[in-house]
Amino acid sequence: MNTQSAKAKGRRLQQTVRDLILETWNVLEEDDVRSTSMGAGGMDVQLSPAAQKKFPFAVECKNVEKLNVYNAYEQATANCGKLEPLLVMKKNRKKPLVVMDLESFMELVKRAEQ
Repeated sequence: MNTQSAKAKGRRLQQTVRDLILETWNVLEEDDVRSTSMGAGGMDVQLSPAAQKKFPFAVECKNVEKLNVYNAYEQATANCGKLEPLLVMKKNRKKPLVVMDLESFMELVKRAEQ
């Protein structure tokens, strides 16, 4: 796969995540959730302060056939700031999956219970 195709594949996953956030929290405006350009540093999906209150995650998207999950998660962690790092990964003909820290996942489940 050439570089342009690979970047387009990654961009589609970022846009899917952006669209799902906007659909889930329809009080957010399009400017609140933006897919960043490929190769830009930081989070792959930029969130306004309003969006961060609804979705407090720093998203790193990887749309590849082979992935070192721990390296990709470390990249998400390096770019997360005060948000919780979240890796969204996908490969051809498969549903996207999410990777997060186990303790953070348990906290999320605990909050959902309340």
